[in-house]
Amino acid sequence: MSLDVVILAAGQGTRMRSPRPKVLHRLAGKPMVCHVLDTARQLAADRLHVVVGHGSEAVRVALADHPVHFALQAEQKGTGHAVAQTLEALGQGKVLVLYGDVPLIRRETLEALLAQVSETRLGLLTVTLDDPTGYGRVLRNAAGEAVAIVEHKDASERERAVRECNTGILALTTAQLRRWLPRLSADNAQGEYYLTDVIAMAAAEGVAIATAQPADPLEVEGVNDRKQMARLERAYQAQLAERLMVQGVALLDPARLDVRGELRCGHDVEIDVGCVFEGEVELGEGVRIGAHCVIRDSHIGAETRVEPHSVIEGAVIAGRSRIGPFARLRPGSRLAVGAKVGNFVETKNVEVGEGSKINHLSYVGDASLGRDVNIGAGTITCNYDGANKHRTEIGDAAFIGSNSALVAPVSIGRGATVGAGSTISKDVADNALAVSRARQVSKADWPRPRKAKQH
Repeated sequence: MSLDVVILAAGQGTRMRSPRPKVLHRLAGKPMVCHVLDTARQLAADRLHVVVGHGSEAVRVALADHPVHFALQAEQKGTGHAVAQTLEALGQGKVLVLYGDVPLIRRETLEALLAQVSETRLGLLTVTLDDPTGYGRVLRNAAGEAVAIVEHKDASERERAVRECNTGILALTTAQLRRWLPRLSADNAQGEYYLTDVIAMAAAEGVAIATAQPADPLEVEGVNDRKQMARLERAYQAQLAERLMVQGVALLDPARLDVRGELRCGHDVEIDVGCVFEGEVELGEGVRIGAHCVIRDSHIGAETRVEPHSVIEGAVIAGRSRIGPFARLRPGSRLAVGAKVGNFVETKNVEVGEGSKINHLSYVGDASLGRDVNIGAGTITCNYDGANKHRTEIGDAAFIGSNSALVAPVSIGRGATVGAGSTISKDVADNALAVSRARQVSKADWPRPRKAKQH
């Protein structure tokens, strides 16, 4: 059978206290609905449908790169009404209904649910909770078969005592949906068309209702407010931290790690507390990341050490390099083996050769450094003339003295030396010394100005 996945994403989420559609609030750096879409794609779904309503244009824009069919629920009339907006676009196989604000649902759980579905049986995902307040309850007959779902607001005291709850996640056939949805009624406390009413219709027709439960209730927990959002964020990070440790990554405190993208690690990687990884990050074997670093879309080679409070974005760092503390590597920074970028150094669009060092308090942008170059403290490459960027080329084994300004475009030759405090605006030949500074004047016994005494 083919598979359609319908993701309900039309809700406003008023308790989030935000004009942004609820499903676009980010978990681990990605909109919640994108987590659900990622899981749906793992099921090899033939078609993905997203039902939009509140903030529909924002959702469409956010998902523009995803191969989904959008259905508009112009009026918020309940889950049954939302699913009905997709009927014409469905295939002839199975249909799985998911929710854009339930981001932690696992592929394995959904596969087990879908395996239950046939023309004579549907699959219902339930969860048993210590405190089921607010959830719809699953009602069973004397034989233990699920026969109906009653919403909390419509439930009697006896029904509210039931701890088995409806998650809203349902798998059935398109034919069943088309047969039952038109028969839904809004005669209930909410005045809405509940998708869950199809359970009673199925039982009345003799269609078996197979139930399954997730391995962890967190899988089916939805987000309604900021507190729940924070709870699921930490749950997600805890799961990811556990997977990293199983792979051999040393996390000095698993509770203080944030991965907002994909983090790939080699053997014997060590990550200190408070680090944030965003986008695509790869850490080679033996890499050590100090506390409170932010690393985004970068590759860091084997045996490299990143000292605390460093920010690395869009950089490629070869093995045995040393970064920081308090270094900032901006996009286009490429470091060869054994290079060093020290404390309070900023680089951008720069190639740093093997063994070269920019130890402290410098800005090097739009530049190429050869091997074994030494950049003294306080050096800057003056790469911008107010209209265009220009490059600085520094040859192998060049030595740039402290507090120098290299005015691009300019070339410093192999083995050349720039004296401290120089402003270099002309090319320097190989093995030459370039010094450009004001002439020093000394006056013996010079009387320093003093303030006049006040009487």
